[in-house]
Amino acid sequence: MSDYAFTIDMDVRDYECDIQGIVNNAVYQNYLEHARHEYLKQVGVDFAELARNGINLVVVRAELDYKLPLMSGDKFKVGLNMERESKIKFAFHQDIIRLADEKVMVKGKIVGTALNPNGRPKIPEELNSLLG
Repeated sequence: MSDYAFTIDMDVRDYECDIQGIVNNAVYQNYLEHARHEYLKQVGVDFAELARNGINLVVVRAELDYKLPLMSGDKFKVGLNMERESKIKFAFHQDIIRLADEKVMVKGKIVGTALNPNGRPKIPEELNSLLG
């Protein structure tokens, strides 16, 4: 996956590393989430505004393949593409790539949905327009 709809550059911070000196496995989900939120902002979907209006975007499944570890001080990018998974689900295909050598460190697929104010799954128009 080399053509991304969105990429964002980030840095590993010391406190994200475990006793082995590598990024803790759970931290990668934070990186992926930050990239998704920044992507949505860039395309005009205000995550916070949706929540204020009772529409909550939620993750229903996270699949992560850890290929290589990031270490303190590493610079990396997160690339993503979004697609419709079903009538009520969407998926973000995301890669975390170390900038020094362009190696893929993590491959992820995050499946989500939107819950309307009644708690029922329903993709809002803002996302429907992105999904085609």
